[in-house]
Amino acid sequence: MNRIQEKLHTNHKLLSIYFTAGYPNLEDTTTIIERLEESDVDMLEIGLPFSDPLADGPTIQASSTEALKNGMTSELLFEQLKDIRKTVSIPLIIMGYFNPILQYGVEAFCEKCKAVGIDGLIIPDLPVDVYNETYKATFEKYGLINVLLITPQTSDERIRYIDSVSNGFIYMVSSASVTGGNSGFGTTQTEYFERIANLNLKNPQIVGFGISDQETFSQATKHAKGAIIGSAFIKHLKTHGITKIDEFTHNIRPIS
Repeated sequence: MNRIQEKLHTNHKLLSIYFTAGYPNLEDTTTIIERLEESDVDMLEIGLPFSDPLADGPTIQASSTEALKNGMTSELLFEQLKDIRKTVSIPLIIMGYFNPILQYGVEAFCEKCKAVGIDGLIIPDLPVDVYNETYKATFEKYGLINVLLITPQTSDERIRYIDSVSNGFIYMVSSASVTGGNSGFGTTQTEYFERIANLNLKNPQIVGFGISDQETFSQATKHAKGAIIGSAFIKHLKTHGITKIDEFTHNIRPIS
């Protein structure tokens, strides 16, 4: 069983953290991963920086720009991660756009992911139809889960199709805006969370976009298995560097 699937079978609500590889400094990647695991985070999304990140808000865009200036590349990320499974056991997911993966070679990229211990990919601009028809067999060959996204505008029919293609969790985007754009959830989003819960999908959902503190984490996970925090953590890194990571995570989900 894939590490993501194992983690999804645990009883508690999952906290997943996104950060951009190579930010704030080029060599911070593995240290951030190790410290987040030490801080009781359940899963990590490692952002592969890209020059045109359409779904990302200004905070993550700025971190991607800085990481690229620092010299981060796909090859360098794999080099940084080559020994990560000696120290880290939680699920690791690479989140990035399809262009760099296509340039690298999809099968070569997947093969490298397996070699360093990556469990899944999130590729917001890879349509589910294209994935299902062209790349699903390659992902499965290397034991990788492709995490697909839904939004409030996604029809129930499309959601059920995405659910049928998925074998991990569904990334439930909380709104149609870019990352980091909201503070708190209103009635429309709450109704959306309830609508998805009532579909009784086979794959659990993890909510992303707009989660920044204990309150929004609690709201997001009332009907979902977990929540993803990205922009708020990037802001923390900008302010504090790689120190006080445990302080950030424990403010989101206090130690019980």
